[in-house]
Amino acid sequence: MKLPPMQDRFVDEWLIDFNGTQAAIRAGYSPKTAAAAAARLLRNVNIQAEISHRQKDLQRRTEVTQDRVVKELARIAFADMTDYAQVETRMIEKDDGTEVSYQAVALKETAELSAEQRAALAGIKQGANGIEVKLHDKIKALELLGRHIGMFNDKLSLGGTDGGPLTFRWEGGT
Repeated sequence: MKLPPMQDRFVDEWLIDFNGTQAAIRAGYSPKTAAAAAARLLRNVNIQAEISHRQKDLQRRTEVTQDRVVKELARIAFADMTDYAQVETRMIEKDDGTEVSYQAVALKETAELSAEQRAALAGIKQGANGIEVKLHDKIKALELLGRHIGMFNDKLSLGGTDGGPLTFRWEGGT
């Protein structure tokens, strides 16, 4: 179904950042009523259908699937820093001929890293104190994976006895 121009623009804008109020404003709705307009628009069956259609189309075009996203999160979540660097004990000979041991960090060459390992890299840079290797946020990736598999029970669910509706009894008063 073809949406009216402002609704069509709202869908375009909503798909950018999933912010209903800002999408409504950018689509031409009044800033004063944008939040209410967005809530109303997002409940509209035709708009929901159009959003779903466009998301599926985008997923098909970009080949971004739920499975692919979860695999990428797993690469980050289960990355091990020892795959990228290791502490080595090295020996150095002092001017007086004695040997002294010290520890140094040795980095693996990026050509030796697997695609799985490279996916977890957030960046590599030369700093004042040497080369810095940074991995993507492991905790965030673990959290997102845990949520995906329903590991965390952090959603509030209200129900009455045996899962029935909540009932309230008001007592008191003057």
